[in-house]
Amino acid sequence: MAEQGPSNAKNPEVERVDDFRWRIRRHGAMRTDGMVYASDVLMAQIRKDASLAQVANVACLPGIVGASAAMPDMHWGYGFPIGGVAAFDLEEGVISPGGVGYDINCGVRLLGTALGREDLDGVKDKLLAGLFRNIPAGVGSARKDFKLSRGDYPGVLAQGSAWAVARGYGEPADSEFAEEGGCIRGADPEAVSDRAYQRGHDQLGTLGSGNHFVEVDYVQEIFDPAAAEAFGLAAGQVVIFIHSGSRGLGHQVCEDYIQRMLKASRKYGIELPDKQLCCAPIKSFEGKQYLGAMAAAANYAFANRQLITHFVRETFEKNLGMPNHGVRVVYDICHNIAKIERHPVGGKELELCVHRKGATRAFGPGHPSVPARYRAFGQPVLVPGDMGRCSYVLAGHKGEETFSSSCHGAGRVMGRNEARRQLGNRSIEKDLAARNIIVRAQSRKTLEEEYPEVYKDVSSVVDAVEGAGLARKVARLKPVLVIKG
Repeated sequence: MAEQGPSNAKNPEVERVDDFRWRIRRHGAMRTDGMVYASDVLMAQIRKDASLAQVANVACLPGIVGASAAMPDMHWGYGFPIGGVAAFDLEEGVISPGGVGYDINCGVRLLGTALGREDLDGVKDKLLAGLFRNIPAGVGSARKDFKLSRGDYPGVLAQGSAWAVARGYGEPADSEFAEEGGCIRGADPEAVSDRAYQRGHDQLGTLGSGNHFVEVDYVQEIFDPAAAEAFGLAAGQVVIFIHSGSRGLGHQVCEDYIQRMLKASRKYGIELPDKQLCCAPIKSFEGKQYLGAMAAAANYAFANRQLITHFVRETFEKNLGMPNHGVRVVYDICHNIAKIERHPVGGKELELCVHRKGATRAFGPGHPSVPARYRAFGQPVLVPGDMGRCSYVLAGHKGEETFSSSCHGAGRVMGRNEARRQLGNRSIEKDLAARNIIVRAQSRKTLEEEYPEVYKDVSSVVDAVEGAGLARKVARLKPVLVIKG
């Protein structure tokens, strides 16, 4: 995640629409309005960086349909704000790597278990040590016992989580409970550079650094009993969050295509308010190449979270002697992606390219892309908070104005450098232990950058999402054990 933008950047004026909506009226080169979803308190935090200006900049891109939107966890990012959502017409619109991000298909997977909170008594340290040993974390983390050959790559990049399941790293039902079945169509392994292949060959099944984590939680409160039952969640149940993405491979794909898109923007005469919004027409050669490479990196990320799921199961079985752990996938969702989807616009169904950067899909009840088990209640929306407070499971709503999108987490309120400056002599481990949370990290620097107060209160973010009608609360989760990179 990038450092925040300058606090003195000039943001556009915003006007209140209702308790949870704020409009940036179309002006200058903007082709549409900006729409921000936030409470008063969250808007005061949002105004401190340059992210509102980025919402307005996105509204200047060709072929944008509907508003340039931003979720309540928004903050400054590369090109698009983190929390930004924008949809583009396939004929006149563009695709932008800045609208996806460097960590393509950075996302979260929630695992349910057959265990109750009391089953962790006496084994927490052993479980944490086992997970920390079995799931490499940190900058450049790699698996010594699992490396991809060049011949493996076409399968991984084209098949996603199904590639891992077919090789014994999971169960057939795992892919069913993932966005797009754990595989984005249209992946083109040939559009991925040799350098990206080199960076990704030993990183499947690893977390990486920064805000990526494996977290053991319990279900603290149920808000919607019927939806929770459908999702397989119950009060006191042990659940596990996995937050990771496409690692070095995805980062390299983004880097490669930013360079290509800078040239493409000039080639196609696209005027950019910010060069970080470099882009190409969706139907152009460059646009199609990026879509294919991005889908390939997204599928790498799905396979990555699938392998981590396998290693979680192994830890329960081999380290704790718990073969009846009942670990299953509740859902797996992307929050850095651009996808071709059908959405209602002005009474018509249109095929659009929807960019979600630090935002997640949130299809409502009855949508055919929601697994049958969940369809009556809407798609599960997974919203991890910081490692000291709580996380949420939501259910998607219709949300037509945001192209069925919701928030992706708590959202930072300070950059990484400022976080370390503000920390002082505090001990993060002791602070969390006082909340009955045990944490392990590969790097002291990560803990200094990731302590709870560097994030917004995720409960406030979720309240704004629910207040705006984008999704509704199903359950709140409380952390017990946390692994950070």
